[in-house]
Amino acid sequence: MPERVGQELLDVPLPDMVSQLASGVASAQRALDQESVETSKTLSEETVEIIPQITRTIAQDGSVSYETADPVELSLLQVGLEPTFYEFEEATIDVEMDIKTTTQTETDVAVQTEAKAGWGLYSASVKASAEHNRKFGREVHGTSHLTTKMVPVPAPENLMPDVETVDNRQDDSDN
Repeated sequence: MPERVGQELLDVPLPDMVSQLASGVASAQRALDQESVETSKTLSEETVEIIPQITRTIAQDGSVSYETADPVELSLLQVGLEPTFYEFEEATIDVEMDIKTTTQTETDVAVQTEAKAGWGLYSASVKASAEHNRKFGREVHGTSHLTTKMVPVPAPENLMPDVETVDNRQDDSDN
């Protein structure tokens, strides 16, 4: 029976669990990346009107006037919304197994003697019976716990465009 305890530990399909975890993480990572790409597409296609500048002028008499520039249509990506990308940073498998074996032995021995004596005759008998029982028990309890940790990561460098501002306004002090 004791050699079976070691076999119970060897029978845990740990390589299968590791393989399935790795395959699951890879599949989930592909799905996360695809969602981030779809979000990027949506952010680049959805547009909003933005007023790029409001000029507030305070006159000599203290009155305030506002002048707005013409609205410009920009994508959500252009206004600064960025998709979030995630990656799996860690994956852990915890396996616990409790194995309990018991052996119980019972032995019952009964001895009965009988003797008779009569007119010159003598007889004796011994009657013995033995009963031997051996019981084995085994309890196996196992649990496994899979944990993954995801963290946000910056968008790929080439996904986000560089924004360059060219200001063609002239400075009035140059004249």
